[in-house]
Amino acid sequence: MRVLLDTLTFLWWITDNPRLATSARAVVSDPGNELFLSAASGWEMAIKVWLGRLQEAGDLTRVIPAQMASNHSQVLPVQLGHALTVHGLPDIHRDPFDRVLVSQSQLRRCL
Repeated sequence: MRVLLDTLTFLWWITDNPRLATSARAVVSDPGNELFLSAASGWEMAIKVWLGRLQEAGDLTRVIPAQMASNHSQVLPVQLGHALTVHGLPDIHRDPFDRVLVSQSQLRRCL
């Protein structure tokens, strides 16, 4: 199964945060799943560090690629089609980063 990790899911996974649901932990840890982290999530984390709302992540330029490699996850770039599809999404997700993740997930057929 192809899985696009939400930003918070990725952060909770790499920090072994107990708030990560057991079901999510099982999906992420399943070696049969293909894991992706959106470039939009990297952007979101960088903004949160800049705003002082994400200190526990450390040096993102070092930590995130290292964690992605050790967790066998791949970068999913944001493409024009992903950005444009955001327009047609319902107003369920107001956060712009969540909206692009939903778009990417739909277009790339990820969970």
